[in-house]
Amino acid sequence: MEVMVLGSGIIGTASAWFLRQAGHEVTVIERQPGAAQETSFANGCQISVSHAEPWANPAAPMKVLKWLGREDAPLLFRLRPEWLQWRWGLQFLRECTAARTDHNIRQIVALCEYSRQTLQAVRAETGIEYDHLTRGILHFYTEQRDFDESLRAAKLMRDLGCPRQSIDADEVVRIEPALAASRDRIVGGDYTATDESGDVYKFTTGLADRAEQAGVAFRFNTTVTRLLTEGAGASARITGVEVIDEHGVHRTLRADAYVMAMGSFSEQLMKPLGIDLMIYPGKGYSATYKVTNPDAAPTVSLTDDGYKLVVSRLGDRLRVAGTCELNGYTRELNTTRCEAITRRTRELFPDACDYDNPAYWTGLRPLTPSNVPYVGKSRYGNLFLNTGHGTLGWTMGCGSGRAIAEIVSGRQPEVDFAFTGMERPRGAAFPGKQVASA
Repeated sequence: MEVMVLGSGIIGTASAWFLRQAGHEVTVIERQPGAAQETSFANGCQISVSHAEPWANPAAPMKVLKWLGREDAPLLFRLRPEWLQWRWGLQFLRECTAARTDHNIRQIVALCEYSRQTLQAVRAETGIEYDHLTRGILHFYTEQRDFDESLRAAKLMRDLGCPRQSIDADEVVRIEPALAASRDRIVGGDYTATDESGDVYKFTTGLADRAEQAGVAFRFNTTVTRLLTEGAGASARITGVEVIDEHGVHRTLRADAYVMAMGSFSEQLMKPLGIDLMIYPGKGYSATYKVTNPDAAPTVSLTDDGYKLVVSRLGDRLRVAGTCELNGYTRELNTTRCEAITRRTRELFPDACDYDNPAYWTGLRPLTPSNVPYVGKSRYGNLFLNTGHGTLGWTMGCGSGRAIAEIVSGRQPEVDFAFTGMERPRGAAFPGKQVASA
């Protein structure tokens, strides 16, 4: 079968790889000149199963109120005269109950663990080099209340089979000695030895190269303008994709099946089809620093809970990423937020890096209110969804790609996850209102 994948970030590229492995003829459409040029370009680089708690949780509403108006706030919600943003915000609040949070964590962890195992298998099969480290992820806290609240989440993770261990401040510094200068401010942490880190851009471009060698056709510099349809109800289908190609010419490209993997831009293309995806762009920031003193820089991937930053060592670089700005589709750099990242990183590791020449970047993370992505079928018989992975696209990428390839092929994936538009195995419930009309 001919399958067209729309988007070539980690989600789209992984989808194309596994679809080709399943025997399909695959074409990838991408508006950029290469794979992983947008949200998968410079993120935090963590494969984080253990810290998959959704942004929507019982503590979130008060934190958001506290951060309103602060330019350097970890989560900055800029209110706009935009119906999608307001609808998204109301649904986010509905997801903040303890019951919804626990339910969403179970969904997220199931897909994340499946994806990590899939990534490890792909790495072994392909030999892709991407500065990966398998030293775990260490999450540290500088506020006692935040650490106390984390104990319940850590226990839930352990109950779900994820070995996230709560530890004291001394153990935090023993695991990552580069935090020694901050020992007096750290009140505790948790550590998961099975988590990983690595450069998502290097991995995605490496996988795209291997996919192309295996027969996948990549059409770069090609912009999708709309999807064409025919029929109604159960017989509704996609008949083609209208694009502007690399020469500036409008064309219609056709396939037997289509996979939507365009992240934050999926919502705009699906809405005219009557598919209401609750996805809003969350602008995330990152800074990349040259490591000048390897002994002073961390080698364990870190999460700084108080500042909502993640830190990953990528060879001779240090990547620090985080914060989230809900402000439409703009990608302009906010100097205040950039400087806040550098200021905090310099506080933690004062002698580790060249802080005078940072490389700043922003990307639009496709956020659903629950943090549970859309992976599965749509109301159109030959249109499939693989989008809305939020801050966990890298963590969920390989598993989502493998799962959608199974679904397109007419099979049930080997993971207990509430796939969109599908009956769930073992009678478990779907996430509440995750798909309004897909």
